[in-house]
Amino acid sequence: MPPRLLLLLLPRGGLLPPLRRRSPALSPLLRRIPSNKAPGYFFLSPVCAFSGYSGMAAGSPEQQQRSVVVRETVELTEKEEQIFRRLLDVVRHFGLGTQLRVAGGWVRDKLLGKDSADIDIALDNMTGQNFCEKVNEYLELIGEEQKGIGVIQCNPDQSKHLETARMLILDIWIDFVNLRSETYAENSRIPTMILHFQEVGTAKEDAHRRDLTINSLFFNINNNSVEDLTGRGIEDLKKGLIVTPLPAKATFLDDPLRVLRAIRFAARFNFTLAEDLKEAASDERVKSELGSKISRERIGHEIDLMMSDKHPVKAMCDIRDLGLFYVVFSFPENSTPPVFDKCDWQCVSHIEAAWNLAYSIGSSVFSSGSDPKLQDEQRRLYLYSALFIPLRNMFYLDKRSKRVPVSSYIIKHSLKLKASDAETVVNIHAASEKFAELVLLLESSVDVRTLKEKLEDEYLEIPTDSVKRVCAGLILREIKDFWRVALLVSILSYPEAENAADIHNKQDELHWRKEKYIRVERAITDLDLDGVWKLKPVLDGKSIMGVMQVKSGGPLVGTWQQRALKWQLAHPNGTMDECIEWMKQSQSKRQKVESSTRTAF
Repeated sequence: MPPRLLLLLLPRGGLLPPLRRRSPALSPLLRRIPSNKAPGYFFLSPVCAFSGYSGMAAGSPEQQQRSVVVRETVELTEKEEQIFRRLLDVVRHFGLGTQLRVAGGWVRDKLLGKDSADIDIALDNMTGQNFCEKVNEYLELIGEEQKGIGVIQCNPDQSKHLETARMLILDIWIDFVNLRSETYAENSRIPTMILHFQEVGTAKEDAHRRDLTINSLFFNINNNSVEDLTGRGIEDLKKGLIVTPLPAKATFLDDPLRVLRAIRFAARFNFTLAEDLKEAASDERVKSELGSKISRERIGHEIDLMMSDKHPVKAMCDIRDLGLFYVVFSFPENSTPPVFDKCDWQCVSHIEAAWNLAYSIGSSVFSSGSDPKLQDEQRRLYLYSALFIPLRNMFYLDKRSKRVPVSSYIIKHSLKLKASDAETVVNIHAASEKFAELVLLLESSVDVRTLKEKLEDEYLEIPTDSVKRVCAGLILREIKDFWRVALLVSILSYPEAENAADIHNKQDELHWRKEKYIRVERAITDLDLDGVWKLKPVLDGKSIMGVMQVKSGGPLVGTWQQRALKWQLAHPNGTMDECIEWMKQSQSKRQKVESSTRTAF
């Protein structure tokens, strides 16, 4: 039975700043190689060049000698002290005898000196819902408003083994769950929770049932102490080691999503995956159950957290290296062209290159000075766009025989992300291809006559020195706030001009691409085009209908609206009267053309 959700707020990982270490040269990463499987494609060579982890094998001296600063005690904030006192008051007032333990990530983060708002309370003698009801009884006794209780029921078929209750305590959301004691029915991979009060699991049993040792730590609220009941949680935290409390394969078969959680935490903290964990994650049965037993929503949520975290490229490299790429990013059954050899390597190589390029430029690359949330969203979708660059010319036919980009399928169906995410990535890919032509136009003194002819018609003449502005403005009006992202993606796969064929003899290719982006971005801003999509048309449809002396709109009015937009881009200081005068002259010209056409017949 699917879980019944009364209240569920899934926390979304905040987008964090980029790596502090400067990335290495990108030149060995960006060698362009043809693909026999996809004629006409050129891809980045699958060379790992990401700073801070690539080429550093697990267990190497560099990793063995690393140490993480771990605090000896947990330092509580004033709000946390108030919350914990309130919970203890409930236990004492009703004589519940309950040991209250904060579990998992909150303890880990506190020991690492990081703040955390993710407070999960483990209970040793009752369910979360029962305890929340006691909290409300206590609130009523002291004259405070009772709070709503949200219950997320267990669903073993989706590896959701524990019922969780959630409520607001002093304006902070707190999750409550009983300690787990899982037994396995014979010939069954799905654990059965024992929920009778006298058989609720012990804290030690619960700790060993956690996904990772660094997430198995408890903070005992009753005696204000950290409990490391696996005997290795703190030590693994200090070593920077990602390891499971119980044998890794059994842990992953219990809940295959833990494979992705292990990868995510390894990436977040730049920790090392243990060898037995990597072996288990690569096991065919584990991979099969990850693809079949775990919902696409849960997989997509984990991937989105990776993309929004500090080391998304490390996470994608681990997914690829463990043979999980096609499990996570499942493709449609039939695509044109078909999935090519080393597709996973090509995709990850592109996101590596994208990360290094964006990091070398700096934070200004994502809508400098704008809404931080928009910047974070641009960063996230930039990474998805880069990851799927090798797929941008791949399509499949949906049930209506409509051609749909494979990248859109993966985002919407494999990861179950927002449809708007898929649409934006597809638009970024399309705009990046248009930017390729614009880069050539802005970067060199190429003959603009051909482009000028494309933009003009018999009623519109664009001054030669305005062609670049009109061309760039039209592209920016399509992609809007994401124009810098599209430009980055375009620069990332930008084909070297003939006079730059010896670029590797002159300078690092990363620096070359960085400088190219900066020059083009500056050229666009110098043309005063940043925000051009917000530009109010100098003439609206009604005004155009008045000039043309027509009573209703239609394709003809739409065509003239597009002409008026081009005129406005070519004449940024032009007034409404000047635009009307241009239209009247064009209208007169149109009438003469039509009259001469009728005379000819």
